[in-house]
Amino acid sequence: MIKELRGLRVRDDLKRWIALVVVCFGQLMIVLDATIVNVALPPIQHDLGFSQADLTWVVNAYGISYGGFVLLAGRVGDLVGRKPVFLAGVILFTIASALAGLAPVPALLVAARFAQGLGGALSAGVIIAMIVTGFKEPRERAQAMSVFAFTIAGGGSLGLLAGGVLTQFASWHWVFFINLPIGLVTLLAGMALIERDPGAGLRQGVDVAGSILVTAAVMLGVYTIVTADASGWTSARTLWLGAASALLLAGFFGLQARLANPILPLGILANRSLVGASVARGLLATGMFTNFFLGALYLQRVRGFSALGIGLAFLPFTLALGAASLGITVRLVGRFGSRRVLIVGLLCITAALLSQSSIAPATAYFPRLLMTYALFGLGAGMSLMPLTLLAMAEVPAAHVGLATGINNASMQVSAAFGLAALGSVAAGHGFQLAFVLAAGLVTCALAVVLVVLRPARRPAPASTATEDSELQLAA
Repeated sequence: MIKELRGLRVRDDLKRWIALVVVCFGQLMIVLDATIVNVALPPIQHDLGFSQADLTWVVNAYGISYGGFVLLAGRVGDLVGRKPVFLAGVILFTIASALAGLAPVPALLVAARFAQGLGGALSAGVIIAMIVTGFKEPRERAQAMSVFAFTIAGGGSLGLLAGGVLTQFASWHWVFFINLPIGLVTLLAGMALIERDPGAGLRQGVDVAGSILVTAAVMLGVYTIVTADASGWTSARTLWLGAASALLLAGFFGLQARLANPILPLGILANRSLVGASVARGLLATGMFTNFFLGALYLQRVRGFSALGIGLAFLPFTLALGAASLGITVRLVGRFGSRRVLIVGLLCITAALLSQSSIAPATAYFPRLLMTYALFGLGAGMSLMPLTLLAMAEVPAAHVGLATGINNASMQVSAAFGLAALGSVAAGHGFQLAFVLAAGLVTCALAVVLVVLRPARRPAPASTATEDSELQLAA
C-alpha cells in the first residue's frame, strides 16, 4: 500500500514538472516573438512596402494589445479556470502567427500582430498563477519560478539569435512560422497534462463595465507612450491622449470601489509585497528591454554587427542567466532569502548597464563587452525569480491570477514607456546616455526593494529544517 502511494506521488510530481515545461514553452513562444521580430524589421519593410513611420506598428500593435488585455486575462483565469484561458491564448497566438507569416500586405500583418498580443496576454496572464497554485511547497515553487524566469529572460536573447539565423538563412516569414510547431506541441501537451482548476465561478456575474474601462485605459496609455516620440512628448496630442487614459483609469477605480463583484478588488492594492514587487519589476523591465533592444541597435549601428552576430554576442548573457536561474539562485534564496539575493542581482544589472555606457566604440568585444553581458545575465538570473516569489508571497489563492495580471501589466507598460523614452534619448543624445538612464531606473527598483519590500519579521526559531527553509524562501 505504501509503495503504491509513493508511486502515485512520484507520477503526480512528474506530471506537475512536465506541465511546468509545457507552460514555459507557451511563455517561450511569447518572449521569442517579442525580440525575434525586431531583427526581421528591415526585410519586412522591404518586402511589404512599409513606410518608416508605419513599420513601428509591427511592434506597437503587439505591445498595445498585450498590455491592454493581460490584467483582464489574469482575472478571467481566476473566475473560469486558468487552463482554458491558457490554451485559448496558445490557439489564438499560433493562428495569428500563421497569418502574420503569410501576410501579403502591411495591414494584415499589423492586424495579425494585434491578435498575437491578445493571445500572448491570455496565456501569459495566467502562467504565474498556474505555477503558484501547482507548486505549493516553497522550495519547489522557487525551483519552478527559476525555470520560468530563465524562460522569460533567456527567451529574449534566444529570440535575437533565432531572428538573426532565420533572417540571414531563410526569410522573415519564418520568424512567425517558428511559432507553429511550438504552439501545436504546447496545445496538445497542455490539454493532456495541465490539471484543470474550476475557478471561482461566475455566480455573482462579471464586471463588464470595469473590464472595458481598464482594458481601454491601459491600451490607450500604451498607445500614447509608443506614439509619443513621433508626436512629441509635450505635444497637445500626447497630453490629451494621456489625460484620456488617466480619466478612464480614474473612472475604473471609482467603479471598483462601488461594486460588490469588481474585476479588481481594491483590497489587493494594500498588499505591500505585491505592489512593491510590481513597481520594482516594471523598473527592472525597462533596464532589461533596454539591454535587448538598444543593445542590439548599438551593436548593429555603432559596431557593424550582422543580425546573426548580434544574436551570438548575447550568448554570454543567456549562459550566465541559465547558470543563475537553473541552479545558483534557488540555493542562494534558500540560504539568504529572496530579498537579499534580489538586491545583489539588481546591483549586478546596474553595474552592467553602467559598464555598457562607458564602452568606447573601438573597444574589442572580448573581454569587456563579453563580461558585461555575462554580468547582466547573472544579475537577471538572481532578480527575476526572487522578485516573483516576493510578489506572490501574500496573495490569496483566489486572486493569484489577478496578481499575475498586475505584475505583468506593470512590466509591459513600464517597458513600453522605457523603450519609447530611452529610444528617443539614444537617437538624440547617443546610446551611452540611454544606458546610464536605464541604470538609474534599475537603481530606483533597488530603492523600492530596500524601502518597500522590507524583510519579514522572523518568529521564534523553527522546530524543523523545513520550516526554516520556508521562512528563508519568503524573506
